[in-house]
Amino acid sequence: MRFYKNLSIPQKQIVWAWAFLALPVLFYVVIRFYPTANAFVLSFQEWNLLGDRKFVGLENYAKLFSDPVFWKVFKNTFMYLILGTPISLVLSFIIAYHLDKVRFMHGTIRALYFLPFMTSAVAMAWVWRWFYQPVPIGVFNNFLASLGFAQIEFLSSTTNALPSVLAPAVWAGLGFQVIIFMAGLRAIPQSYYEAARIDGVSTWTVLTEITIPLLKPTIVFLVVFSSIGFLRIFDQVFNMTTNNPGGPLNSTKPLVLLIYDTAFNGFNMGYAAAQTVVLFTILLVVSLIQLRLLKDS
Repeated sequence: MRFYKNLSIPQKQIVWAWAFLALPVLFYVVIRFYPTANAFVLSFQEWNLLGDRKFVGLENYAKLFSDPVFWKVFKNTFMYLILGTPISLVLSFIIAYHLDKVRFMHGTIRALYFLPFMTSAVAMAWVWRWFYQPVPIGVFNNFLASLGFAQIEFLSSTTNALPSVLAPAVWAGLGFQVIIFMAGLRAIPQSYYEAARIDGVSTWTVLTEITIPLLKPTIVFLVVFSSIGFLRIFDQVFNMTTNNPGGPLNSTKPLVLLIYDTAFNGFNMGYAAAQTVVLFTILLVVSLIQLRLLKDS
């Protein structure tokens, strides 16, 4: 206490700042940093949850990179990223751009778009799974049959399964991206648009020369945020292909589902940890590349 009394006011402020920061710092060390470090260590070991850990060096990584299933899953994961990110961003920007001009029931429409983001991913996945079922259960195939078209094997085809799983994932995140885009649009000073209107600038020029460039911070955030989300996709895949998770023939299985299957079905925790380290590296590299490219542009 005497030590505290002898401190100056700036020093006391520093002490109080660290006192308030102590709990969140402790939380991140115990909940975030320790498990992450432990996963790195575990990736060099063999462990089945019951016995003792055994150091195996790079054996898990050698097995991983020689596993054809891993490369199939690796391809699927990047397909979710490459297809999902641009589609979701383009759709959300178009919706936000036009919704920003709507005044009638604006709040209600915005809430309806945001509702899927608030809905349980598990419940939503099962609803979409029902949509995709064959006649007479599935909504989409019933509609196609009523028009005289052949049924589509949405979830049982190796060609159609991945886009079919990706569609509800894009739809689920659309509302959040629309809200963020609208916030970015509202942050653009109206004086720019007024000057462009006075100069007789076309709508397309205003969009490409004013709106989109000034939305760059918003776009950077959403690109990184959605990329991480698609690289970590799990709920939709697991619940929509629950009879054969990641099927058919691993055509929809992402890396997160492979990690889950290896750890909690195969009980090979060291191998699952190696897969986790690879996923962490992918997330880090993709995020850094996107930030660098968007910054340079």
